[in-house]
Amino acid sequence: MKNPFVAQTLQIAAAACGGLVFHLLGIPAAWLSGAVIGTVVWGALGYGVRLSRPIVEAAMVISGVVMGASITPQAMAAIGSYPLSILLLCIAVPAITAASALFLMKVYGWNRDDAVLASVPGALTAVLAVAVSRDAGVARIAVVQSFRLLVLIAVLPFVVSLTTGGGGERLVGQGIPVATPAAFAAMVAAGLAVGLAFERLRVAAPLLLGATVGSAVLHVTDITPGAVPPVIATLGFVVIGVFIGERFSTLDRTALRSLAPAAIGSFAVGMAIAIAFALLAVLLVDIGLGEAMVAFAPGGVEAMIILALVLGIDPLYVGVHHVVRFLGIGLALPFLFRGPGKRASTEASRKGKH
Repeated sequence: MKNPFVAQTLQIAAAACGGLVFHLLGIPAAWLSGAVIGTVVWGALGYGVRLSRPIVEAAMVISGVVMGASITPQAMAAIGSYPLSILLLCIAVPAITAASALFLMKVYGWNRDDAVLASVPGALTAVLAVAVSRDAGVARIAVVQSFRLLVLIAVLPFVVSLTTGGGGERLVGQGIPVATPAAFAAMVAAGLAVGLAFERLRVAAPLLLGATVGSAVLHVTDITPGAVPPVIATLGFVVIGVFIGERFSTLDRTALRSLAPAAIGSFAVGMAIAIAFALLAVLLVDIGLGEAMVAFAPGGVEAMIILALVLGIDPLYVGVHHVVRFLGIGLALPFLFRGPGKRASTEASRKGKH
């Protein structure tokens, strides 16, 4: 049996190699998207393992601190332009879900529960919890959801860079003095404290968002000026890439092959609608196309916020939208699936026969 620490270290190293290759090739969001691909390849070779919770949580805190350091008073002043954009998001999410679900039902004959749960844009943990409770097709739901996230991380950076004329990945801390060790320690402590508070309140992605808020407050008030040391920030992005990639690399290979057409089609339908709403947001709200595309993209909270950061676009705008989407989905799922699932219905019918 492999030593867990060695196995995880080797996986992180493989992910870092993927990030380095992407970085040398000038690929946007290199350390994040390259780490995801590196992890998937590592898993395909049979070496994939699950990262321990403390490692993932440490990476979440570090990444949140980096994001918070990029939030300026000018960015905070822009929040006033968000309400209309959030209203568009509240229309886009059910539209994406309905269209993708209808595609899976009509083209591939999926039942309503599986199609809707596979089409919900993000909130994978909540989606799979509902799927298990209703005895839905957990494997194929996970495949479609994981495929969507993988493609967004691997492809969206290129799309954003092309549409916005970006020149590649933003260098973390570029043009900003590196924070002193004491200031960095204060950022981490504040971020961890707020993150733990968010966790008790059951906020989505509590450590990531809590660290973002804690670091942002310290930077907006100029208590801890300076950027996170680039090496530490980059390592945080690599570990998050591993966390994202391992969800995909541990899925059943046979299921991946058989469900690929449905996953690709569902993603295409949902992404087309997301792009349409992003373009509408650009027209109606004073926001750039890059921010709008990442904010309306049907991906996970952590992945999309971090992607915004490494692409050099406003993480506050993106974060607000994805948190609203996550909370909205969490509130809507219980109402969408109020009746008994297949498992409960089967048990009830059996009891009726006796």
